[in-house]
Amino acid sequence: MSWILMIQSDYLAQVDSLSGAGTTSQVTMPIWELTLKGGWLMIPIALLSILAIYIFVERYFAIRRAGQEDMHFMNRIKEFIHDGKIDAAIRLATAANTPVSRMIEAGIRRIGRPMTDVNAAIENAGKLEVYKLERGLPTLATSAGASPMIGFLGTVFGMIRAFWDMSNAGSNIDVSLLSHGIYTAMVTTAAGLFVGIIAYFCYNILVAKIENVVFLLEARSSEFMDLLNEPLK
Repeated sequence: MSWILMIQSDYLAQVDSLSGAGTTSQVTMPIWELTLKGGWLMIPIALLSILAIYIFVERYFAIRRAGQEDMHFMNRIKEFIHDGKIDAAIRLATAANTPVSRMIEAGIRRIGRPMTDVNAAIENAGKLEVYKLERGLPTLATSAGASPMIGFLGTVFGMIRAFWDMSNAGSNIDVSLLSHGIYTAMVTTAAGLFVGIIAYFCYNILVAKIENVVFLLEARSSEFMDLLNEPLK
């Protein structure tokens, strides 16, 4: 029994020594150096990432401002319309300078015309506001789709380079000889997928916020049409 315990203790000591040696000899590579291993295809991926971040930040705050609403705006518009103060209502809508106010202003300026004309003016103004909010989203969607594709292209180039180096090496194949192509393949794929996933989430966040603004525009346009019918009775 004693010799069994001695063998076990020797085995555990060897395992500890090997694990300690592996820990001390671990080599880390800086992110920048690892990025350079991806080759020139990392340049378009980096540009797409910068473009996606810029569009998301700029659109996020623009849409956020568009979704903010003065709770007293429609009440004051209602008072002006009931009192027949159309010019005052127009000045109020112009001063507010929001998607909702610009849409309401388009309807106010057509008061006195057939209701179909008023409704058409509101719808056109609302569509224009939504178009302004969606500016840049197609580019963001393109970044989300193009980044992984560029990464996969880097994978193909990297594997081609690895096989090319392998064929030229003949029987003197070394792991370090193949590392350049494998680095290019793996790094570009990882970078492309990372940028694509982030851009995809950013795109969906903006789309969801725009849908909230669209709902607000539709609600205020319906409210305005209801208010507009009251003084015409």
